[in-house]
Amino acid sequence: MDESDRNIINQLQGGFPVSERPFAQAAQDLGMTETELISRITAMLDNGLLSRFGPMYHAERMGGALTLCAMQVPQDRFEQVAEQVNAFPEVAHNYARDHQLNMWFVLATETSAHLDKAIEEIEQRTGLGVYNMPKTEEFFIGLRFDV
Repeated sequence: MDESDRNIINQLQGGFPVSERPFAQAAQDLGMTETELISRITAMLDNGLLSRFGPMYHAERMGGALTLCAMQVPQDRFEQVAEQVNAFPEVAHNYARDHQLNMWFVLATETSAHLDKAIEEIEQRTGLGVYNMPKTEEFFIGLRFDV
């Protein structure tokens, strides 16, 4: 990662222009061309430096649903189950924990009914139970990762 990539990541975490040509506007603010900005973001996604580039939505306000899930996965099946779980487009932030519940992930769906259906499908595909832990209260912490 060079200084331009760091600058892109640091600057765009605080917001992205909402306009007819948002990449052109963001590129101008970053001192580069629209083509260069798009190419750099694409390269960071392709090489795994970024896992995602896109907006953060408040799913519930848009009629959707999200929840934190956990599973107890036998260690010898962990990679296989991770692949099965990650194959669901509703899954984000899947990570391992040093705990009895050793796999944690976030599910985000368009509706509450779809959330329950996705959990059932994950259980069916993996043969393992999914602990559904919906939030009871929301806190805004202003998360940023300066690089």
